[in-house]
Amino acid sequence: MSADLVECNPNMAFAETLVEGLAAAGMRAACIAPGSRSTPLALAFDAHPAVDTYVHLDERCASFFALGLAQAGGRPVGLVCTSGTAAAEFHAAVAEAYMAGVPLVVITADRPPELRHSGANQTIDQVKMYGDHALWAVDAGLAERDAPGAALRNVRTLAARSVGVADGLRKGPVHINIPFRKPLEPAAPYWPRFEREAGSSAQHGVLMPTAGQLDRMAELVAAHERGWIVCGPWTGAPPTSLVEAAAEMGQRTGYPIFADPLSGLRFGAHTESAHVAGSYESFLQHGTEFEAPQVVIRLGAMPTSKFLNEYLDREAPFQVHIRSSGVWADDSHRVRSFLQVDEAAFCRGLAERIHRGPGSWAESVMAAERRCAGIQRAFLEAAWFDAAAVAASVEALPAGANLVAGNSLPVRHVDQFAGPDGRRIRVFGNRGASGIDGVISTAMGIAAADRDAPTMLLIGDVSFCHDMNGLLAASRHGLDNITIVLLNNGGGGIFRRLPIAEGHAQFERLFLTPPELDFGQAAALYGFAFVRIEEGDRAGLARALGASVKGGKATIVEVRTDGARDEKLRRKLMAEIQKYGEENS
Repeated sequence: MSADLVECNPNMAFAETLVEGLAAAGMRAACIAPGSRSTPLALAFDAHPAVDTYVHLDERCASFFALGLAQAGGRPVGLVCTSGTAAAEFHAAVAEAYMAGVPLVVITADRPPELRHSGANQTIDQVKMYGDHALWAVDAGLAERDAPGAALRNVRTLAARSVGVADGLRKGPVHINIPFRKPLEPAAPYWPRFEREAGSSAQHGVLMPTAGQLDRMAELVAAHERGWIVCGPWTGAPPTSLVEAAAEMGQRTGYPIFADPLSGLRFGAHTESAHVAGSYESFLQHGTEFEAPQVVIRLGAMPTSKFLNEYLDREAPFQVHIRSSGVWADDSHRVRSFLQVDEAAFCRGLAERIHRGPGSWAESVMAAERRCAGIQRAFLEAAWFDAAAVAASVEALPAGANLVAGNSLPVRHVDQFAGPDGRRIRVFGNRGASGIDGVISTAMGIAAADRDAPTMLLIGDVSFCHDMNGLLAASRHGLDNITIVLLNNGGGGIFRRLPIAEGHAQFERLFLTPPELDFGQAAALYGFAFVRIEEGDRAGLARALGASVKGGKATIVEVRTDGARDEKLRRKLMAEIQKYGEENS
């Protein structure tokens, strides 16, 4: 960094060096919330030609938007705010990024040391404020005019290390806290002086399985015909190489693939040849017609399905988990062997050693899948309730679309009722911490990262209220490729499945919490087109979604259902599946 730039404004020298280093390490987007103390960072990010900047009025919206950008874009995203509680607003998204493995570089501006713990305005303790939810946290030094050359080189190293850690084998958030002294602003007019010096980088390779590990797994699989491949949620979208390798492993081993909708294996051309199951949440509830698996090979995080997890705990004590990040995900403590190796390399290596193909047991598992899927399809076509609306919404998506499944009921309905399909659809969700906050903003970030494809968000009415400010991103960032299917079933429908829902006078006030809002007014306020689908209007939903996914206007499609009736119909469907199983067992 040249001496005249340091002399001009040491804060700008620091910020420009950091941003230049982040861009050189591969960062291509940053989300900025407005504030004074972060002025050097905001100006430097906005001026850099290689970094797209997204300005948000609300820090929480900015953080979840960045989360969506990073999920869909597959690389670290910067996140910038001023000092004080602005930094605290990032914490929910930081926790989700940590739990889900989403690469973020969170940069919080801070007061200088002499103002900390002094009662100074807008000053809180920001040093390592995200605790163990950050993979790495740094309290950077002050920018100073007489700083030695090593100090500026350290800024470049800090940038490279931050991107490298965030995007490492275990991905997640990094926190850089930067104190700035006034003056914060450069002299006007501001002309950035990026040096274009060679940037540093921190890279990682691939953890390859050893021949011995693969040979032992091949022996285990060869000795046990009854096996499943359980693919849990994957952060963002898994590479095509992994999807193809996992499908090939399923075909060669003869093991059916139980594919979570967020695993990347529920949708795609491979479903037309591989044995992929998606109705397991239903057919595992009341006993099965087939013997339990002897071996379960797990990929990804914990599955969304309650009954799949319970079945694996009860009936499949021998589980092998393959995860390159090394992050343990085994809440029932049934995993007997954990391999921290590259998932695609493992799948390919095992497929090369096994040439068995599906046997009679695998066929019996898939027969249960087909029968259950057929019962569900017929029921959803005849009865109108929230699950039918979800299935119809997924059906309306074209190949290449993005689907964002909100937490609580939406993601569970997608898991249970959106069966395997040959269309390539990328499915996203915040399943790290599974909160209902920030879901709209996450979907907006995904839509921004993939502007050429339609993005559909399935969200409940309570979750919608949590992040209504997130709607502002559509007009501010020109996102006309977003469709929001708002399931308005009168509150937190997931709570209707709990014992507290039966006969407790305070259930509605304390748990269900129906918003009772006119969502059409929210659509008008934030510039969305709006369509309200009254209960039972299946044709109207098809028309609205058909028009919306073609693009041209950000749209909210409100689907009204009766939450109590929704749950009764879901239970009726489960009773029919149970009855069929008992009669044919």
